[in-house]
Amino acid sequence: MPRATKPSSVRKARKNAPESAARLPLMAQAYEAIKEKIINLHFFPGQYLNEAAICALLNLGRTPVHQALQRLQMEGMVAILPRKGIIVQPDSILEIMKILDSRAAVEPELARSAARRARAGEIDAATLDALRAIAAATDPHRDPPDIATFTANDRGFHRKVGELSGNQVMGDFATMLHERSTRFWYLNLWQTIDVAGSNRQHLRVAEAIADGDEDGAAEAMKAHIGDLRVRLGRLHNASPPPHGARARP
Repeated sequence: MPRATKPSSVRKARKNAPESAARLPLMAQAYEAIKEKIINLHFFPGQYLNEAAICALLNLGRTPVHQALQRLQMEGMVAILPRKGIIVQPDSILEIMKILDSRAAVEPELARSAARRARAGEIDAATLDALRAIAAATDPHRDPPDIATFTANDRGFHRKVGELSGNQVMGDFATMLHERSTRFWYLNLWQTIDVAGSNRQHLRVAEAIADGDEDGAAEAMKAHIGDLRVRLGRLHNASPPPHGARARP
């Protein structure tokens, strides 16, 4: 069966590797590079990968690539199958819903902590202005929307909230959950994308954090993730049932 053509936004996103990647340890370089290729659909869900080919592609040795793949397996992005190779794990809509439920339990608390630190004067005004800028960085008037830019800005905003929370452990966990679901949005976001709405939701979170409003920041983040889940639910209800399954009521 012919392989699906990748959208231009996905091809464009491949170029957006982290600028600091070359300064990372080799294992971290391998991890970030492979993860980005999974997120941006250079490696497709269900695709089999070869460790030696990845080493050649990244110009890295086998040890850092092997360690990176082990970490990605722990995070649910790949599965390492004995005598078969590495497969990029596919995620169903139901799996992404579970990830969103997990994000809804974690990210409001990160926003709350960031607001608490802002109120205590631990976050300077320039940093808060930068958060506002990231919140609405995607042009809502572009038609069709630039999914690669939208997704990059969305990742940047949520990562920044995690950093401002001062809780690196929880922030790293939230980032892992967010990145796990990003490639699904690349495949399906065009069906549900609302750039203006997402910008507004991000700005509500950013303004509540800047105001030091802990409850407001948590509620705004919860509402934002809840909206994502509602849109994903609509997509799920509109999709055909698996072969042999009964249609949804």
